[in-house]
Amino acid sequence: MKILTLGDVTGTASIQYLQQRLWRERDRLGADLVVANGENVSDIHGISASDAQALLDCGIDLITTGNHTWGKRDIYDFLDSSPSILRPANFPPSCPGVGSTTVRIGGWRLLCINVMGVVNMQPLDSPFDTVDRILEREKGKYDFALLDIHAEATSEKIALARYFDGRINIIFGTHTHVQTADEQILPRGTGYITDLGMTGPTDGVIGADAECIIRHFRTKMPQRFSVASGEIRAHGALFELDTDTARCTSVRRVSF
Repeated sequence: MKILTLGDVTGTASIQYLQQRLWRERDRLGADLVVANGENVSDIHGISASDAQALLDCGIDLITTGNHTWGKRDIYDFLDSSPSILRPANFPPSCPGVGSTTVRIGGWRLLCINVMGVVNMQPLDSPFDTVDRILEREKGKYDFALLDIHAEATSEKIALARYFDGRINIIFGTHTHVQTADEQILPRGTGYITDLGMTGPTDGVIGADAECIIRHFRTKMPQRFSVASGEIRAHGALFELDTDTARCTSVRRVSF
């Protein structure tokens, strides 16, 4: 089983880029499922219902999100109605949407979980305890599990991966928009990478226009960020699972 995961999709131009290329890349890689973080697709801060549907239409099977989930109000109903988008599970239960779902790949059941880190981010419920509760609640209802950790601190992501090694088959980080080079198979068989990177414009600062980011750092004054221009690239990772042993056998960084 091969699962393609894509880093934070940034800006609506990235939707057009994926519309033109994703199905071809999916076929070339032999991916059985595509998961992408989409919280920045609508002008960096948020994801609208129409942009979420456009991502699903272009070949993404499941959208995960993060701290910018609530940037566009029309996503609230979409989160409640669509089984193909998650918000971080450690937001309060009263928030729209859900933080986990089970998708079918052939005859297999894949439990997909989205959680947010709390180091230098919002003071949400513990991601460790949240995921523990989901695994306990779903025990016996899934064959494999996948986790998107949307977090700032690399140490928090790695700690979560080590804690869930062997209990979750695929773990990857999102949020920093910079792909890490630490793809690996952990001792108990979990495939892991600290950050998938970004699917978006490369001529800027993590997807935003460079000039406004530089002004912000130099002046410390608030700036209205806009999406960068220039070449768009998709970054992520391809995970391969052995369905007989439930171990990840390969983690490969992907760029197209």
